[in-house]
Amino acid sequence: MLELLEKYIPNLLDYSSEFFNSIGETLQMLFLSGIFSFIIGLFLGTLLVVTRKENILENAVIHKVLDGMVNIFRSIPFVILITALIPLTKLIVGTFIGVKGAIFPLVVGCTPFFIRQVDMALSDIDNGLIEAAQSMGLSPAGIIFRVYLKESIPALARSTTITTISLLGLTAMGGAVGGGGLGSFVIRYGHNRFYQDITYVSVIVILIFVTIIQFIGNIIIKKTTH
Repeated sequence: MLELLEKYIPNLLDYSSEFFNSIGETLQMLFLSGIFSFIIGLFLGTLLVVTRKENILENAVIHKVLDGMVNIFRSIPFVILITALIPLTKLIVGTFIGVKGAIFPLVVGCTPFFIRQVDMALSDIDNGLIEAAQSMGLSPAGIIFRVYLKESIPALARSTTITTISLLGLTAMGGAVGGGGLGSFVIRYGHNRFYQDITYVSVIVILIFVTIIQFIGNIIIKKTTH
């Protein structure tokens, strides 16, 4: 077995400890930035929906400002965004390189995408349900939690799955500009030193991550769909 590995992935074996460390860094970036993006995105996405015209908390100013901010940040390519945020990242977390320096830009880059996903999920709620809840005397907070969020759980699970897979791609992209993880590992060895075995195995690992995320997402969607 060892002979087979030495034949097909000799360079990866030489840097195996760094390879596994890079996997850990990728998971760390995905987990932490994913949690922050989910919380912030869910809150702002819900706010975007309920402040829309003729909705339960209609507010044109808040809606237009939030909608404009989402469109602006979504239009900036992540490689440019992470570079533009370097001064702010350094001010907030003390460094702009490595895992620590990548999490803040990842949250800024991913959250607008998730806000729009939440917007689409909650906008599909039948207006009849909203009107029924209002006629029953539910408060705006009650409508948000008992109608919008409760009825949108399968759609939100689907949106979260899509966003998590996109976030995984951003963590790899962050490696091009100083972030850690598999992206940085592949650039240093797979690209700069042309160690193809490192590139191929890293791609397989990313594919496994995507498959696991999609599998978990599908289970949650299936369990919550009624």
